[in-house]
Amino acid sequence: MKKKDRILITGVAGFIGSKICKKLLSKNFIVFGVDDLSTGKNQVSRKIKFFKFDLSDYKNFKKLPKCDYILHLAGQSSGDVSFDDPVGDLKKNTISTLNLIKYGIKCKAKKIIYASSMSVYGDLKNKKYDENLEPKPKSCYGVSKLASENYLKIFSKKLNYITFRMFNVYGPGQDLNNLRQGMVSIYLAQAIKSKKIIVKGSFKRIRDFIYIDDVVDIWIKSLKKNINNETINLCTGKATSVKNLLILIKKLVPGTKIIKYRSTRGDQQNSVGDTKKLVKIFKHKFIPIEVGLNQFLKLI
Repeated sequence: MKKKDRILITGVAGFIGSKICKKLLSKNFIVFGVDDLSTGKNQVSRKIKFFKFDLSDYKNFKKLPKCDYILHLAGQSSGDVSFDDPVGDLKKNTISTLNLIKYGIKCKAKKIIYASSMSVYGDLKNKKYDENLEPKPKSCYGVSKLASENYLKIFSKKLNYITFRMFNVYGPGQDLNNLRQGMVSIYLAQAIKSKKIIVKGSFKRIRDFIYIDDVVDIWIKSLKKNINNETINLCTGKATSVKNLLILIKKLVPGTKIIKYRSTRGDQQNSVGDTKKLVKIFKHKFIPIEVGLNQFLKLI
């Protein structure tokens, strides 16, 4: 990877995409981005060439210049929302990926890096999800993400890829008004605004929370690493129960009350990732959940 290489970021206005964009710009890379601005806040840097369009319509790709790397973070990112409009979810998460593969092959991109999800695993019996386990998604969202992974494998002889199966990413920059995606941001937003947290599902559910700075660092490193056609869990490997997360938040926002509610459609009970492959490749040390929550709250 050279600094004259052109990097396309999809979902560049989103939580993770905007953070990766900022980091790449600080290192003087050439960046341009795409986002349809349908969700979240408009966090597009004025330092990049920005294209507003829907990635599921390939006609829009005529507007894009050639690129050397594609960082694909755009998409519908809620398992619950995917049940409302499965076809829309398919367009945003799978058709968009197919179009990007076609575009990447046409402009001879060196690599596409794809933001998949731990939702592809579903509820497996294993305590930690290993990349070699057979995925069994429980939501339309998980199905569309898995389909995109498989399309990347099909076309890997023409376009190299890295798939990151993203676990529960949290941190400053998340949309605190979106109460259907992002457990940590949902709970923190409710605690700050009303001193009440509505918990949809069991307190015993287990999650693997990873701080945004860790995610950004690994995505940036992946551009430089000589690794191709790999699927990698992007997580800490540390299990945190919903109950323990609530305890930590109540310490940060004293007086917060907990209200139990029905479960969310397609919700996973346990999702903790195996980090053997990730740590072997990137040698990364992760920010603990206690530290990350403190930083998040300070920067809200």
